[in-house]
Amino acid sequence: MKKFIPLIVILGIIALVVLSLTGQYNKVIGLQEGVDGQWANVENVYQRRADLIPNLVETVKGYAEHERETLEAVVNARAKATQVTAELTPEAMNDPAAMQKFQAAQGELGSALGRLMVVMEQYPDLKANQGFLDLQAQLEGSENRITVERRRFNELAQGYNTVIRKFPMAMLAGMFGFEKKAYFEATEGAQNAPQVKF
Repeated sequence: MKKFIPLIVILGIIALVVLSLTGQYNKVIGLQEGVDGQWANVENVYQRRADLIPNLVETVKGYAEHERETLEAVVNARAKATQVTAELTPEAMNDPAAMQKFQAAQGELGSALGRLMVVMEQYPDLKANQGFLDLQAQLEGSENRITVERRRFNELAQGYNTVIRKFPMAMLAGMFGFEKKAYFEATEGAQNAPQVKF
């Protein structure tokens, strides 16, 4: 009987360690799913913006036919952003270069939309068109949603990254393939105020 007591203690310690590691593993899975789910929300609001752009461009076309270059820039930037979005999977979020490519494409689209908004200010009839005003309000709402969802994504990614980098999870993260998620960052030159020229 005395021989079995140390064996029972050892088995008890092993069981506690296994239960503890299982709990940590499950916690990281939950955090990873949260980050991936939030990424889907980010994609959703970017898609909403992309879906509004064709209607906005068509509305503006009727008023500003000679602004074809600006309209084409918006359409081309939308196409590029949509392609890059399709390429960025949850697994690719571990790659900072892929995230930078995604952010650059979305930034280019935002810049083209900004130029389009400046062009639209030059057309009083367009600014009075209710369809245009509705589209503009929806686009502004989309931009606000994008900001909120990107912030939420960064918060969840930070929580996930923190957990997988702390001991003892850092050792297990490598074994189970948990990789650090990249963050959304400000685009280059974002600290400078934009210059608007008429």
